[in-house]
Amino acid sequence: MMLGIGLGVLVLLTLGLAGFLIFGPAIAERGMNAVLPGRSTPVPETARALHARLVVGDWHCDSLLWNRDLLKRGGRGHVDFPRLREGNVALQVFTTVTCVPAGMNVIQNQPGADRITLLAMAQLWPARTWRSLCERGLYQAQRMHRYAARAPEAVKVLRDRADLRDLLAARAGGAQVVGAVLGAEGAHVLDGRIENLDRLWQAGFRLIGLHHFLDTEMGGSLHGASGAGLTDYGRGVVARMVEMGFIIDLTHSSEQTARDVMAMTDVPLVVSHTGICSHCQSPRNFPDPLMAEIMARGGVAGIGYWAEVIGDASPRGIAGAVVAAVGLLGEDHVSLGSDFDGAVAQPFDASDLAQVTAALMAAGLEERVIAKVMGGNMVRLLEQMLPEAA
Repeated sequence: MMLGIGLGVLVLLTLGLAGFLIFGPAIAERGMNAVLPGRSTPVPETARALHARLVVGDWHCDSLLWNRDLLKRGGRGHVDFPRLREGNVALQVFTTVTCVPAGMNVIQNQPGADRITLLAMAQLWPARTWRSLCERGLYQAQRMHRYAARAPEAVKVLRDRADLRDLLAARAGGAQVVGAVLGAEGAHVLDGRIENLDRLWQAGFRLIGLHHFLDTEMGGSLHGASGAGLTDYGRGVVARMVEMGFIIDLTHSSEQTARDVMAMTDVPLVVSHTGICSHCQSPRNFPDPLMAEIMARGGVAGIGYWAEVIGDASPRGIAGAVVAAVGLLGEDHVSLGSDFDGAVAQPFDASDLAQVTAALMAAGLEERVIAKVMGGNMVRLLEQMLPEAA
């Protein structure tokens, strides 16, 4: 009798574990990466025609975190390559998320349990990723390279300016290939070792955000407890990033960290997914004077689509945030930074990006400015910052 009960319990536990592994991550993603109902509106033909002529680029999505085949059109989340093609996206930065604290918030986070460890296990990532943040980043990059190998007509990983020029020429000739730029959301991906920058560079990473939601060995996060700037280690990492040619993303870094980076570098800097503080008073957004100072270096701010950074998560709300950004920073320093698949609800997915073009037209922006915001400014910065040859 006891043996039978024990076997029954073992079977139930096994079925429960199998159900968690099979259904748990998908259920979690459906809840985190929702599309808000009723936010899209009909797009006029004039806007569709303009959108089809644009080079569209986006500075931030977290789609590699989720175990979906991005070569197939999915039924959840915001991004895959079919939907990017439908949205006429030419350039997409895919960031690798490697550590997220339990209780994540934009005010103040303390070190504690890491959500990504459990997600990596649940999604059956290789065991090497369970304890190493660097291995998590490299594994996500490896998945992108596999997509490019399986479907070169759909995705091309951009390592240098030659890749960028080839991509733009191919799209001008009618190809629908998407240029993927690999990035890291937080320099904790280095596992505290500057030499891991070489591993990331060889794996195709070209952009690194210095922080995510926690203070780290790099220094203070915008959402950490210290408000500190760069540590000596952090300064060493930044200096080596500049030497190698990485694009530095200040999103999620503390105000003091941003100032420290500006004091020790002269390269253009990116704030990849953000809003304008005077337009949306949020602790997630840098104060206007600091944002203007960052952009005066030739950088680019990617305007997000979700409520926490723009207030109104709708096409009209995005356009309002863009207009505010152009007014504060100038038309040469504003881009798109959706944060698709980043555990925030969005007004639409990547297939419906003509919504943004239509809203910008309705807001009265000239086509010349719309072309810069939708992708032209991103192309300019990549042309400047990517190496001539990998």
